[in-house]
Amino acid sequence: MIVDSLKIFVTVAEQKNFSKAAQLLHISQPGVSLHIQNLEREFRTKLIHRTSKQVKLTQAGEILYDGAKRMLQIYEGAKQEIDLLQNIVKGTIKIGASYTLGEYLLPRLLAEYTSLYPMVDIEVAIANTEEIMQKVKSNELDIGLVEGEVQHKDVLSRDFMTDEMILIVPNQHPLASKTRVSIQDLQDQVWVLREQGSGTRAYSDHFLQEYKIEMQRSFVFSSSQGVKEAVAAGLGIAILSHWIVRKEIAYGELHALKWADKKLERQCMILQKKETVESKALEIFMQHLAQIADE
Repeated sequence: MIVDSLKIFVTVAEQKNFSKAAQLLHISQPGVSLHIQNLEREFRTKLIHRTSKQVKLTQAGEILYDGAKRMLQIYEGAKQEIDLLQNIVKGTIKIGASYTLGEYLLPRLLAEYTSLYPMVDIEVAIANTEEIMQKVKSNELDIGLVEGEVQHKDVLSRDFMTDEMILIVPNQHPLASKTRVSIQDLQDQVWVLREQGSGTRAYSDHFLQEYKIEMQRSFVFSSSQGVKEAVAAGLGIAILSHWIVRKEIAYGELHALKWADKKLERQCMILQKKETVESKALEIFMQHLAQIADE
Protein backbone atom coordinates (compact mmCIF):
# COMPACT_ATOMS: atom_id res chain seq x y z
CA MET A 1 0.00 0.00 0.00
CA ILE A 2 1.40 3.40 -0.99
CA VAL A 3 0.51 4.85 2.43
CA ASP A 4 2.83 2.37 4.15
CA SER A 5 5.68 3.29 1.80
CA LEU A 6 5.10 7.01 2.41
CA LYS A 7 5.10 6.48 6.20
CA ILE A 8 8.38 4.61 5.93
CA PHE A 9 9.88 7.26 3.66
CA VAL A 10 8.90 10.08 6.06
CA THR A 11 10.36 8.19 9.03
CA VAL A 12 13.66 7.59 7.21
CA ALA A 13 13.79 11.27 6.21
CA GLU A 14 13.20 12.43 9.79
CA GLN A 15 15.52 9.92 11.43
CA LYS A 16 18.19 10.33 8.72
CA ASN A 17 19.00 6.68 9.29
CA PHE A 18 17.59 3.41 7.90
CA SER A 19 18.25 1.29 10.98
CA LYS A 20 16.67 3.82 13.37
CA ALA A 21 13.62 4.03 11.11
CA ALA A 22 13.37 0.24 11.06
CA GLN A 23 13.49 0.12 14.87
CA LEU A 24 10.79 2.78 15.24
CA LEU A 25 8.53 1.07 12.70
CA HIS A 26 9.22 -2.45 13.99
CA ILE A 27 10.20 -3.80 10.58
CA SER A 28 13.47 -5.09 9.17
CA GLN A 29 16.05 -2.79 7.63
CA PRO A 30 15.85 -4.65 4.28
CA GLY A 31 12.09 -4.06 4.41
CA VAL A 32 12.68 -0.33 4.80
CA SER A 33 15.11 -0.34 1.87
CA LEU A 34 12.61 -2.23 -0.32
CA HIS A 35 9.88 0.37 0.29
CA ILE A 36 12.28 3.22 -0.58
CA GLN A 37 13.34 1.41 -3.75
CA ASN A 38 9.69 0.92 -4.73
CA LEU A 39 9.05 4.65 -4.29
CA GLU A 40 12.10 5.54 -6.38
CA ARG A 41 10.86 3.15 -9.05
CA GLU A 42 7.39 4.74 -8.86
CA PHE A 43 8.74 8.29 -9.26
CA ARG A 44 11.59 7.24 -11.58
CA THR A 45 14.17 9.26 -9.66
CA LYS A 46 16.58 9.06 -6.75
CA LEU A 47 14.95 10.21 -3.50
CA ILE A 48 17.69 9.57 -0.96
CA HIS A 49 21.48 9.81 -0.91
CA ARG A 50 22.68 7.13 1.47
CA THR A 51 26.11 7.31 3.19
CA SER A 52 27.75 5.18 5.86
CA LYS A 53 26.61 7.57 8.61
CA GLN A 54 23.23 8.98 7.56
CA VAL A 55 20.87 9.63 4.68
CA LYS A 56 20.14 12.91 2.94
CA LEU A 57 17.15 13.75 0.77
CA THR A 58 17.65 14.68 -2.85
CA GLN A 59 15.74 17.66 -4.25
CA ALA A 60 13.05 15.25 -5.43
CA GLY A 61 13.09 13.65 -1.99
CA GLU A 62 12.47 17.02 -0.32
CA ILE A 63 9.45 17.58 -2.56
CA LEU A 64 8.07 14.12 -1.81
CA TYR A 65 8.68 14.56 1.93
CA ASP A 66 6.57 17.73 2.06
CA GLY A 67 3.84 16.14 -0.05
CA ALA A 68 3.90 12.88 1.89
CA LYS A 69 3.44 14.70 5.21
CA ARG A 70 0.32 16.43 3.86
CA MET A 71 -1.05 13.23 2.32
CA LEU A 72 -0.55 11.23 5.51
CA GLN A 73 -2.31 13.89 7.58
CA ILE A 74 -5.26 13.86 5.16
CA TYR A 75 -5.29 10.05 5.22
CA GLU A 76 -5.27 9.90 9.04
CA GLY A 77 -7.99 12.55 9.21
CA ALA A 78 -10.19 10.56 6.83
CA LYS A 79 -9.62 7.39 8.87
CA GLN A 80 -10.66 9.18 12.03
CA GLU A 81 -13.83 10.56 10.40
CA ILE A 82 -14.78 7.11 9.13
CA ASP A 83 -14.18 5.65 12.59
CA LEU A 84 -16.42 8.34 14.07
CA LEU A 85 -19.26 7.16 11.84
CA GLN A 86 -19.03 3.90 13.76
CA ASN A 87 -18.48 5.67 17.11
CA ILE A 88 -15.05 4.09 17.33
CA VAL A 89 -12.04 5.94 18.74
CA LYS A 90 -8.84 4.17 17.80
CA GLY A 91 -5.35 4.74 16.51
CA THR A 92 -1.98 5.36 18.12
CA ILE A 93 -0.85 8.26 20.31
CA LYS A 94 2.86 8.84 20.83
CA ILE A 95 3.33 10.69 24.10
CA GLY A 96 6.58 11.98 25.50
CA ALA A 97 6.94 13.01 29.13
CA SER A 98 9.68 14.33 31.35
CA TYR A 99 10.62 12.03 34.22
CA THR A 100 8.40 13.55 36.91
CA LEU A 101 5.23 13.56 34.80
CA GLY A 102 6.07 10.34 32.97
CA GLU A 103 6.76 8.27 36.06
CA TYR A 104 4.33 9.73 38.59
CA LEU A 105 1.35 11.33 36.78
CA LEU A 106 1.06 9.84 33.29
CA PRO A 107 0.40 6.21 34.36
CA ARG A 108 -2.75 7.31 36.23
CA LEU A 109 -3.93 9.40 33.28
CA LEU A 110 -3.38 6.55 30.85
CA ALA A 111 -5.18 4.04 33.07
CA GLU A 112 -8.28 6.27 33.06
CA TYR A 113 -8.06 7.01 29.34
CA THR A 114 -7.47 3.46 28.09
CA SER A 115 -10.30 2.10 30.22
CA LEU A 116 -12.63 4.36 28.21
CA TYR A 117 -10.92 3.91 24.82
CA PRO A 118 -9.38 0.42 24.76
CA MET A 119 -8.78 0.48 20.99
CA VAL A 120 -6.26 3.32 21.24
CA ASP A 121 -2.62 2.21 21.38
CA ILE A 122 -0.30 4.35 23.49
CA GLU A 123 3.45 4.67 23.00
CA VAL A 124 5.30 6.51 25.79
CA ALA A 125 8.81 7.93 25.77
CA ILE A 126 10.26 9.23 29.06
CA ALA A 127 13.29 11.51 28.98
CA ASN A 128 14.37 14.91 30.27
CA THR A 129 12.60 18.07 29.11
CA GLU A 130 15.14 19.01 26.43
CA GLU A 131 15.04 15.53 24.86
CA ILE A 132 11.23 15.51 24.80
CA MET A 133 11.16 18.91 23.11
CA GLN A 134 13.57 17.67 20.41
CA LYS A 135 11.46 14.56 19.79
CA VAL A 136 8.30 16.66 19.40
CA LYS A 137 10.14 18.96 16.97
CA SER A 138 11.28 16.01 14.85
CA ASN A 139 7.75 14.46 14.74
CA GLU A 140 8.77 11.41 16.76
CA LEU A 141 6.06 12.33 19.30
CA ASP A 142 2.52 13.66 18.94
CA ILE A 143 2.74 15.61 22.20
CA GLY A 144 5.18 16.18 25.02
CA LEU A 145 4.36 16.78 28.69
CA VAL A 146 7.14 18.62 30.49
CA GLU A 147 7.83 20.86 33.48
CA GLY A 148 8.93 24.45 33.12
CA GLU A 149 9.15 26.90 30.24
CA VAL A 150 10.10 25.58 26.79
CA GLN A 151 10.64 27.84 23.80
CA HIS A 152 11.29 26.78 20.21
CA LYS A 153 10.10 28.38 16.98
CA ASP A 154 8.71 25.06 15.65
CA VAL A 155 6.99 23.94 18.86
CA LEU A 156 3.81 25.24 20.50
CA SER A 157 3.69 25.16 24.30
CA ARG A 158 0.81 25.85 26.68
CA ASP A 159 0.13 25.39 30.39
CA PHE A 160 -1.94 22.47 31.57
CA MET A 161 -1.29 22.25 35.32
CA THR A 162 0.66 23.72 38.23
CA ASP A 163 3.17 21.56 40.07
CA GLU A 164 4.09 22.32 43.68
CA MET A 165 7.79 22.01 44.46
CA ILE A 166 9.01 20.82 47.86
CA LEU A 167 12.30 21.52 49.65
CA ILE A 168 13.37 18.22 51.20
CA VAL A 169 16.10 17.19 53.66
CA PRO A 170 16.96 13.94 55.43
CA ASN A 171 15.26 13.58 58.81
CA GLN A 172 18.56 13.99 60.67
CA HIS A 173 19.46 17.26 58.91
CA PRO A 174 19.90 20.30 61.23
CA LEU A 175 17.24 22.23 59.29
CA ALA A 176 14.65 19.49 59.91
CA SER A 177 14.08 20.84 63.44
CA LYS A 178 13.15 24.34 62.23
CA THR A 179 9.50 25.41 61.98
CA ARG A 180 10.33 27.54 58.91
CA VAL A 181 13.53 28.11 56.97
CA SER A 182 14.82 31.38 55.55
CA ILE A 183 17.19 32.21 52.70
CA GLN A 184 20.00 32.50 55.23
CA ASP A 185 19.32 28.97 56.49
CA LEU A 186 19.83 27.63 52.96
CA GLN A 187 23.20 29.34 52.42
CA ASP A 188 26.38 27.25 52.27
CA GLN A 189 24.53 23.91 52.25
CA VAL A 190 25.15 20.75 50.25
CA TRP A 191 22.60 20.38 47.42
CA VAL A 192 21.48 17.38 45.39
CA LEU A 193 20.53 18.30 41.83
CA ARG A 194 19.23 16.79 38.60
CA GLU A 195 21.29 16.87 35.39
CA GLN A 196 21.33 19.81 32.99
CA GLY A 197 18.44 19.65 30.53
CA SER A 198 15.85 18.49 33.05
CA GLY A 199 12.93 20.68 34.09
CA THR A 200 13.66 20.01 37.76
CA ARG A 201 17.27 21.18 37.32
CA ALA A 202 16.09 24.33 35.54
CA TYR A 203 13.75 25.09 38.44
CA SER A 204 16.45 24.41 41.05
CA ASP A 205 18.93 26.67 39.23
CA HIS A 206 16.32 29.43 38.98
CA PHE A 207 15.51 29.13 42.69
CA LEU A 208 19.17 29.30 43.74
CA GLN A 209 19.85 32.25 41.45
CA GLU A 210 16.69 34.16 42.42
CA TYR A 211 17.54 34.05 46.13
CA LYS A 212 21.33 34.28 45.58
CA ILE A 213 21.89 31.05 47.49
CA GLU A 214 25.50 29.86 47.56
CA MET A 215 26.16 26.11 47.63
CA GLN A 216 28.88 24.51 49.71
CA ARG A 217 28.98 21.74 47.11
CA SER A 218 26.57 19.73 44.99
CA PHE A 219 25.83 16.21 43.79
CA VAL A 220 24.20 15.63 40.40
CA PHE A 221 21.94 12.67 39.54
CA SER A 222 20.32 11.81 36.22
CA SER A 223 16.93 10.88 37.72
CA SER A 224 14.58 12.25 40.36
CA GLN A 225 14.56 8.84 42.02
CA GLY A 226 18.34 9.14 42.40
CA VAL A 227 17.98 12.62 43.90
CA LYS A 228 15.34 11.39 46.33
CA GLU A 229 17.42 8.42 47.46
CA ALA A 230 20.52 10.63 47.83
CA VAL A 231 18.64 13.01 50.12
CA ALA A 232 17.26 10.11 52.16
CA ALA A 233 20.82 8.81 52.54
CA GLY A 234 21.89 12.15 54.02
CA LEU A 235 23.76 13.76 51.13
CA GLY A 236 22.00 17.14 51.27
CA ILE A 237 19.03 19.32 50.31
CA ALA A 238 16.96 19.09 47.12
CA ILE A 239 13.88 20.55 45.46
CA LEU A 240 11.53 18.00 43.93
CA SER A 241 7.93 17.85 42.76
CA HIS A 242 5.35 16.92 45.39
CA TRP A 243 4.35 14.03 43.08
CA ILE A 244 7.75 12.44 43.70
CA VAL A 245 8.09 12.84 47.46
CA ARG A 246 4.52 12.81 48.78
CA LYS A 247 4.64 9.18 49.97
CA GLU A 248 8.06 9.49 51.60
CA ILE A 249 6.96 12.63 53.46
CA ALA A 250 3.69 11.00 54.56
CA TYR A 251 5.59 7.95 55.87
CA GLY A 252 8.23 10.07 57.62
CA GLU A 253 11.10 8.92 55.40
CA LEU A 254 11.93 12.49 54.28
CA HIS A 255 11.35 15.88 55.86
CA ALA A 256 9.67 18.73 53.94
CA LEU A 257 10.97 22.17 54.88
CA LYS A 258 8.47 24.95 55.44
CA TRP A 259 9.58 27.83 53.22
CA ALA A 260 9.23 31.27 54.78
CA ASP A 261 8.64 33.03 51.46
CA LYS A 262 6.09 32.38 48.69
CA LYS A 263 4.78 28.96 47.69
CA LEU A 264 7.16 27.12 45.36
CA GLU A 265 5.42 26.27 42.08
CA ARG A 266 6.15 25.68 38.42
CA GLN A 267 4.00 25.29 35.33
CA CYS A 268 3.71 22.03 33.43
CA MET A 269 3.45 22.39 29.68
CA ILE A 270 1.98 20.53 26.70
CA LEU A 271 4.27 20.60 23.67
CA GLN A 272 3.09 20.07 20.09
CA LYS A 273 4.73 20.73 16.77
CA LYS A 274 3.18 23.62 14.89
CA GLU A 275 0.75 22.94 12.04
CA THR A 276 -0.11 19.37 13.04
CA VAL A 277 -3.53 17.72 12.70
CA GLU A 278 -4.85 16.07 15.87
CA SER A 279 -6.42 12.64 15.60
CA LYS A 280 -9.68 12.05 17.45
CA ALA A 281 -7.82 9.84 19.92
CA LEU A 282 -5.34 12.62 20.67
CA GLU A 283 -8.09 15.25 20.83
CA ILE A 284 -9.90 13.26 23.52
CA PHE A 285 -6.67 12.68 25.44
CA MET A 286 -6.06 16.44 25.38
CA GLN A 287 -9.52 16.91 26.88
CA HIS A 288 -8.47 14.65 29.75
CA LEU A 289 -5.42 16.84 30.30
CA ALA A 290 -7.66 19.92 30.36
CA GLN A 291 -9.73 18.31 33.11
CA ILE A 292 -6.55 17.84 35.17
CA ALA A 293 -5.81 21.55 34.78
CA ASP A 294 -9.28 22.45 36.08
CA GLU A 295 -9.07 20.25 39.19
